[in-house]
Amino acid sequence: MKMAMVDIDHKLPPALQLQQLSGNLTALLPRLSGLADIIPKGTLLWKLKLLNSAAAYANSRLHLIKAEVLVLAREEGQRLVKSIQNCRVRHFKDNGHTLLMEEGINLLTVIKGTYTYRRSRRHDCVTDFLPPCMSEFKKGFEQIIWMVRYASSSVFYSTLEDGKILKGLSGVPSEGPKNILVRGMAHPALFIGEIENPTSEFSIPDWMKVFGAVPVTGSNLYKLLSSNSHVLLYPGGAREALHYKGEEYKCIWPDQPEFVRMAARFGATIVPFGAVGKDDTAEISLLPFLRYVLDYNDMMKIPSLNDFVQEWGQNTQRVEIPSLS
Repeated sequence: MKMAMVDIDHKLPPALQLQQLSGNLTALLPRLSGLADIIPKGTLLWKLKLLNSAAAYANSRLHLIKAEVLVLAREEGQRLVKSIQNCRVRHFKDNGHTLLMEEGINLLTVIKGTYTYRRSRRHDCVTDFLPPCMSEFKKGFEQIIWMVRYASSSVFYSTLEDGKILKGLSGVPSEGPKNILVRGMAHPALFIGEIENPTSEFSIPDWMKVFGAVPVTGSNLYKLLSSNSHVLLYPGGAREALHYKGEEYKCIWPDQPEFVRMAARFGATIVPFGAVGKDDTAEISLLPFLRYVLDYNDMMKIPSLNDFVQEWGQNTQRVEIPSLS
């Protein structure tokens, strides 16, 4: 069914989509019945024995593999991830064994989202980045962005030349550069394998990499600014999103924001902005009562939560932009 849906135009009315699907299924049936003529029984049995022999040979040498490996099968992934040193697994629960022939699967997107695409010996998240194509943009919007927009109910306002504020973006000048991709700087925990498991699906952290997110480090910020990239940075880090009680709408920045010096070094323009953030989204749509019941200080007083937070914190990297002086 997934194979038959590959070239269906989803903009068509449901009746026409069903008609296309029926035609594709009808075209596939003769190909399946012709397999018996193409591969005789004796040839099939011989090939199966050959596959078993090759699989046994490969399994005996899996521990020697040190190159990056991407596995797109659930059962095999759970087995191979224990034997191959540098292995990532992505599980597509709604797809079958003909994964790469089915609708909605783009192998290049998976490769980019797992940081396995590189142009040189070692992967570089800045220089090895490939901008998302239109199909990736639409797919990412369908799977991720619509949920955020629905949860936050974001509303856009703009200002006209006379100072009047109105709803919508009609006050934004049409002149000037467009189609600028902003490279967001995210916490390094999203880019390490510790948060993955043998049943990991292609999820939000993967889509963040597809759309240009990089680990927030001083060297990465330097590379981006030196290449005239547009960078999105939250100077306060995760602390900006995790407020204590009584800190609503408080801007939490470090005492010495070194990113300002780095931006000045490359002549970059700093554009402050305000938006519905993580703290607001949690209050509006997820667990509004937690904001007024528990904060970090309260959780640290509960033994079970204290142990969990301490253990998680030990495996989490502290991020700071180093000084240039």
